[in-house]
Amino acid sequence: MGLATGVLHPEGFHGQSVRSSYFEGWYVKLVAADRGARFAVIPGVFLAPDGSGEAFVQVLDGATGESWYHQYDVSEFGAEADRFSVRVGPNRFSDRGVVLDLPSLQGEVRFTTPLDPWPVSLLSPGVMGWYAWVPKMECKHGVVSFGHDLQGSLTHAGTTSSFDGGRGYLEKDWGAAFPAGYVWLQTNHFSDPGTCLTGSIAVIPWLRSEFPGHIVGLKHSGVLHKFTTYNGAKTTRIEVDDDEVRWTLRSRRGATLDITADRPRGGLLHAPIRTEMHRRVEETLDATVQVRLTDADGRVLLEDTGHCAGLEVHGDIHRLTAS
Repeated sequence: MGLATGVLHPEGFHGQSVRSSYFEGWYVKLVAADRGARFAVIPGVFLAPDGSGEAFVQVLDGATGESWYHQYDVSEFGAEADRFSVRVGPNRFSDRGVVLDLPSLQGEVRFTTPLDPWPVSLLSPGVMGWYAWVPKMECKHGVVSFGHDLQGSLTHAGTTSSFDGGRGYLEKDWGAAFPAGYVWLQTNHFSDPGTCLTGSIAVIPWLRSEFPGHIVGLKHSGVLHKFTTYNGAKTTRIEVDDDEVRWTLRSRRGATLDITADRPRGGLLHAPIRTEMHRRVEETLDATVQVRLTDADGRVLLEDTGHCAGLEVHGDIHRLTAS
């Protein structure tokens, strides 16, 4: 796979020719129509510097906070470079849906509307913007779908839940390791089903230094409002305590985005460090996120609350909030 093919297809697999420590994982969020059943299913692969590795499928039950890590031999992993198509053991993931045969979760959920990715262009190939062309960034990110409709069912612990009329979301990460400190959140359960917020702020290694970089996208009424480091948006406030995340961003054109997320308890997931899938990260699918978007003249474009939100706060947060 050439560099251009990988950069212009963030949804595809990027690790075919990697010879060093490397991970890649896809975050597949599935929420039932009544929001009672909600799962994050994460297929992926980790390749260690000594040539060993493992494939995996992680599951987070958003209703209970329970989590499971199912490990497979790396030979049982396969993925396409130019589209979302992943297999791990008997489990299948693609733009058509997911088929799961895990000890913790079984069934099939189809995606009944097309995936809705962050736009890709030559100068700004996806959510990473021009940073996507930088070959040795520690961790890269992709938004494969802001939202799509679901149909099907999943069985867990003898109980089958319908996902007919439910809502999905899909993103991914790849690189050498997760950042040393970061905040990540996502929800597409607002009053308007077409609205989606996804955002992260992280400690980004850069040459011999580091900086707090952020990527936030708010899609509403068919418009993607971008608040990113590479397009000149600034984080004017980031406050994190045991109860809330309070985050304010201002775009180069003067729009302001205020985000307040509560911090309920979640489940523990595996995350990559440079030597193994070892770090334990707490994630919830039960957060509530208040969002207020105003334009440069102070007019309110959106004021709403998102539910069933994914939220992670991990690592050295002081390196984010001290800036």
